[in-house]
Amino acid sequence: MYRLLIPSLGGRLLRAAGRCCWVSSAPWIPGPQGSRASEVKAQPIRVPPPGRGPGLLPLLAALAWFSRPADTGEEQQQAEDAADETEAQIIQLLKRAKLSIMKDEPEEAELILHDALHLAYQSDNKKAIIYTYDLMANLAFIRGQLENAEKLFKATMSYLLGGGMQQEDNAIIEISLKLASIYAAQNRHEFALAGYEFCISTLEEKIEREKELTEDILTVEEKVNTYLLLGMCLDAYARYLLFSKQPSQAQRMYEKALQISEEMLGDRHPQTIVLLSDLATTLDAQGLFDEAFVYVQKASDLARQIEHPELHMLLRNLAAILMHRERYAQAKEIYQEALKQAELKRDEVSIQHIREELAELSRKSTLI
Repeated sequence: MYRLLIPSLGGRLLRAAGRCCWVSSAPWIPGPQGSRASEVKAQPIRVPPPGRGPGLLPLLAALAWFSRPADTGEEQQQAEDAADETEAQIIQLLKRAKLSIMKDEPEEAELILHDALHLAYQSDNKKAIIYTYDLMANLAFIRGQLENAEKLFKATMSYLLGGGMQQEDNAIIEISLKLASIYAAQNRHEFALAGYEFCISTLEEKIEREKELTEDILTVEEKVNTYLLLGMCLDAYARYLLFSKQPSQAQRMYEKALQISEEMLGDRHPQTIVLLSDLATTLDAQGLFDEAFVYVQKASDLARQIEHPELHMLLRNLAAILMHRERYAQAKEIYQEALKQAELKRDEVSIQHIREELAELSRKSTLI
């Protein structure tokens, strides 16, 4: 989640629900572009239609690539054994790459992914190709290599659509959302707006159409995943609108996202708490300080109760809104609490910002 007052709190509706998704670890606007990753050109190969499992090609589903035919001879068995060995090598490479990403070793992860892609092409393992492209795209996105991330996401989407996947499939929507975020970061506003609106309208129509389907046709899990994906899209669009200085429109999107999070995840879920704070931000940006305070106070109270992992950032929002309400003594107290929490987390960036805001608060209070 993201806000005007402070940087992203991270976290996403789908990550909170346990889905494997894009953008789960990536900030909305990646930092300055680093060195460009090697670009890989997608080949026009058609792929068997992927399954409808939750999320964008979860690791286990993606690696259960295809069933083996019955034994029809020694030569075929040898070929299958060789394919199995190659498949095992690819799996190990993908696991190593994901571990390197988790350890914040992007260069190492990129090298490993290129090895995995080479093996996937060599063995014509199309689902492995798709999954590797997706990991490479997410890695480029996290590193702020937006041009390359765009090309890799489009390559992934091309394979999926070429294999018969429909545009309304959640996997396509997730990639479309990432592309919209890239366009927003590049100030390609026409494309960003079209992307966000496509994702939201497509999901809303899909949810309405599938509402009455029985569980033997569409599972509860699939319905929940689609609903949470809509919440993620609403959140991303709200963030875009807020940074585009359209806080009233952002407010409506956050209200919808909050409703989904409360319904699907519960009032005390970390994601719901973050959305409460985000909604407060949009109200604060409109000068509605008293209304903003109600939401941010609730968010910070709940965050304390559950020991929210980003409590210091939520408290920082509360302090900022208190300062806007000219409640300087209260604001100072909350800023000091936020500083203590940030120090415990060793969040150096937040520590620096909080100290700067305390200095600003001190200047304001001396003018009274």
